[in-house]
Amino acid sequence: MHDTIELTIQSRYEYIEFVGSITKSVTDLLEFDDDTANWIELAVRESVINAIKHGNRLAADKSVALKFTVEPAALTVHVRDLGEGFDLSQIPDPLDPENLLNPSGRGIFYMKTFMDEVDYTRHPEGGTVVRMVKRRSVPADKGDSESDGSSDN
Repeated sequence: MHDTIELTIQSRYEYIEFVGSITKSVTDLLEFDDDTANWIELAVRESVINAIKHGNRLAADKSVALKFTVEPAALTVHVRDLGEGFDLSQIPDPLDPENLLNPSGRGIFYMKTFMDEVDYTRHPEGGTVVRMVKRRSVPADKGDSESDGSSDN
């Protein structure tokens, strides 16, 4: 069983707080601990900021699409821009001593640090899709039995 939440926002920074609120609601639904939920929210925010700034190049006529797939064992988030895309190999390594004070590349570093999986693909209709996955352990008494009302007792 899984649920999907999809939304599309205009390519404007004013929507970052809204995206953060949605992310917080989703992480609450999956009962992530507070620290993990905060890191997930930061990763999603960074991904949306990158989509607006680097993917769509702040173009007001472009949008950013988000899809949250909620499953008992994981949260998968897709963020898609409608821009020209970018070359991941051209992003400076934020851990290189020459780049320690350079803010460029930090968002991707954060996403890779806080999420279990992060990958980038080109969408066939244009734009870049960032897919991020955060797994969680599901206690033995949770999962599908909770949704259908059944119990082992």
